[in-house]
Amino acid sequence: MSDLLLELFSEEIPARMQAQAAKDLERLVVGALSDRGLLFEGVKAFAGPRRLTLAVAGLPAKQPDVSEEKKGPRVGAPDQAIKGFLRSAGVRLEDCETRSDAKGEFYVAVINLKGRATADVIAEFLPDVLAKLPWPKSMRWPQGRVMVSGGALIGRMGFNTATPNEPPTFAPVRWVRPLHSILCTLDGEVVSFTFAGVTSGNRTRGHRFLSSGEIEVKRFEDYAKKLHAAHVVLDAQERKAIIFEGVKSAAFVHGLEMIPDEGLLDEVAGLAEWPVVLIGAIEDQFMDVPPEILQTAMRTHQKYFSLRDPATGKFANRFALVANMVAEDGGKQIVAGNERVLRARLSDAKFFWDQDRKTQLEDRVAALAGIVFHAKLGTQYERVERIEALAGEIAAQIGADVKKAKRAARLAKADLTSGVVGEFPELQGVMGRYYALNDGEDAEVADAVRDHYKPQGPNDPLSTSRVSWSVALADKLDTLVGMFANGERPTGSGDPYALRRAALGIIRISIEKDLRFSIKEMCDWAATPFKAATTSVSDDLLPFFADRLKVALRDKGARHDLIDAVFSLGNEFDLVRLRNRVEALQAFLKTDDGANLLAGYKRAANILKAEEKKDGKAYIGEVEEGQLAEPAERALFAALSVARAATMPALAAEDFAGAMRTMAGLRAPVDAFFDKVKVNADDPKVRANRLNLLASLRATLLQVADFSKIEG
Repeated sequence: MSDLLLELFSEEIPARMQAQAAKDLERLVVGALSDRGLLFEGVKAFAGPRRLTLAVAGLPAKQPDVSEEKKGPRVGAPDQAIKGFLRSAGVRLEDCETRSDAKGEFYVAVINLKGRATADVIAEFLPDVLAKLPWPKSMRWPQGRVMVSGGALIGRMGFNTATPNEPPTFAPVRWVRPLHSILCTLDGEVVSFTFAGVTSGNRTRGHRFLSSGEIEVKRFEDYAKKLHAAHVVLDAQERKAIIFEGVKSAAFVHGLEMIPDEGLLDEVAGLAEWPVVLIGAIEDQFMDVPPEILQTAMRTHQKYFSLRDPATGKFANRFALVANMVAEDGGKQIVAGNERVLRARLSDAKFFWDQDRKTQLEDRVAALAGIVFHAKLGTQYERVERIEALAGEIAAQIGADVKKAKRAARLAKADLTSGVVGEFPELQGVMGRYYALNDGEDAEVADAVRDHYKPQGPNDPLSTSRVSWSVALADKLDTLVGMFANGERPTGSGDPYALRRAALGIIRISIEKDLRFSIKEMCDWAATPFKAATTSVSDDLLPFFADRLKVALRDKGARHDLIDAVFSLGNEFDLVRLRNRVEALQAFLKTDDGANLLAGYKRAANILKAEEKKDGKAYIGEVEEGQLAEPAERALFAALSVARAATMPALAAEDFAGAMRTMAGLRAPVDAFFDKVKVNADDPKVRANRLNLLASLRATLLQVADFSKIEG
């Protein structure tokens, strides 16, 4: 068995693209091998700042031999048909067999294909595979010669330099960054092919500064060892671990700890082949700037890790940086240089912070009229007026302070006009809280300004304030209703306005905080300012909420069909109550009574469906008690009367478990009815009465849920 080693060595690959590129390379190469009958034992892909690497273990030395048969025309068929068959099969007539079936004799071409050497197969398909490698963004550069400043031509990637008078001939190549070399070996031997003007070989390079010269390799084992000796850590996960432990250890020396930042850790691991952690200092003059500004400035622009005091949780005047270099002075000059750059960054941030506080948040609201939220939904100022009114309605419903909710909604978007948010858009809301507190606003109002964007995702913690919930619900609902009213809705391929996230946010707040209101009424309130029929908006939005509710409850074990069964009744718009009904129904169906009753319902529904189609009418459950002759049908009629009388009060009292216990009482009479009663009796009146009895069963169960939506 043979092992394949492939490395694509280029200029720096953007960190955000590396992991997916490694997955795509593995997917494409594995697919090409499988399509050609080349099975293998294992595969591993690696990505780093300057290289993509793929190691495939346990490949056969050659493709398997293939034998196949191809049926041809009948013996005696026209010459043109026979010649076409022979041409497509690549055989001669004398090489074909003749076979017979009921219609007579026909030709059969038996094609035996010898398997090719694996190295030849790989060399053939790799150029096409590499050309198909998808990149979010790519560069074009001329294949063969590269223009540099002054119009001069230089030899690059092994190409000959043009003579001074020779006009350049460009064959553009698309790749994420200019490709320098390709290493490709199979069982230690070079697999030769050319891609983007680069011919494969068995050489690569180590760290840009900490190594020199080319490295010759044969197999993955010596490749990984030699790269490590050349100051290159191949595995991204290993680089992440080195950085994490390095920051942790370096911070500990100063009595500090790292502020967790998984996204930054992933990114920095894609920037350094040989990561070295160093600690720098933040000047005291910047420590009165809110820590969110400091952390965002360091993270966004400089890729620094923020540190904090573990005892107090306060932001520390230190930061951790990751160098791609082992410096002779222990990194002193690197740290000094980074501190100078950070000083300039934080000076700008401090300037914006100081300037912003000179204008009150209330005075910024009018400037929102100059910011368009959406062409069909008007400006941010118009949106704030809608959210303010809606937040007041919601606050009254959920028991929040209406005045505070409306005030927070009024100020919620004002920080969009501030200098800090202009520089760091991810701090919107966060800065609004600081400005509100600076202006002397109520603390609960200030917190609501910050928290009204929450939750941004499933792990984003929710606020503990009803005022915050009111504004957050109003903000999300205004977006949803406005977009739906104007025809802007999510599709299977995209959700540019994050409407699914907005709906999930409303559901999370409502269910986790046990807020009781009608989602339909909320949609109708929110639709009032728009020139659209509130009914049509609600009709479209309610199924959308039902779909999102399935997503929200799925992780908690709720079945999607049960959500449909409750939601499709058309009278349940309280998300908390809907969840409780679904949970009670799910618990009921797990019992023997529930499972058997569901089976009985489906049997009744199937009979009714067939008979209603045959009779051309619907049975509505008007049972004539005097026509009930059999004991089993009289027992079912009595049980249904008791169930109807008990179910509605239980549902009204939200005693869903009690309603299910009532339904469980129907199990025995339903089973007995189907065992002992002939529904399609010979007497038409008796038959119609028994069908109405089944329709009554259907209607009784419909009080709890639409059992036709339940699977199983």
